[in-house]
Amino acid sequence: MGMAQLVERYWTAEDVRALPEDGNRYECVDGVLLVTPAPVYNHNDAIGAVYRLLYDFVVRCRLGRIMFAPADVELGHGTMVQPDLFVAASATGAPSEGPGDIDQLRLAVEVLSPSTAKTDRDLKRRLYQRAGVHEYWIVDLARRQVERWTPTSEGAEVLTSLLVWIPRGTPDSIEIDLVRYFAEVLRD
Repeated sequence: MGMAQLVERYWTAEDVRALPEDGNRYECVDGVLLVTPAPVYNHNDAIGAVYRLLYDFVVRCRLGRIMFAPADVELGHGTMVQPDLFVAASATGAPSEGPGDIDQLRLAVEVLSPSTAKTDRDLKRRLYQRAGVHEYWIVDLARRQVERWTPTSEGAEVLTSLLVWIPRGTPDSIEIDLVRYFAEVLRD
């Protein structure tokens, strides 16, 4: 799954939405077009498992809407991404209705692929930090770890056994047993 800039020009969300449906995922960050082919099955299993683990918690705590790609998130001019999974709320705190309605991106999750690792760890991480995304998780199936970033992180918090998420503005938390999670996703 390679990410590459197709044409040297400044891309906007509108430009990306005008591209033909061809099975690829298109995003743009700071005007740069990113293209990703459809993910492999383990990638989908990993996102589905995170969704199942978080869904009831997100709804119970009224954190917003939990979504997975393909779903657009606009984080400024020339920037539209499709995180593998995200939790978003509108300015009123209600679940967002669309990409322009998102005021708070509480969580963004990307599952690494060999060809997306650099983009996820560098370009997207800097974007999510700059945009004030409360937490950004990078799921690394090969290393069986989750890298957690916040807007002020200078380095990743690397988690291999337990991930505890305490969303901003709520006293509630959820614990994810990462050993069990990776065993389920990788079918150990």
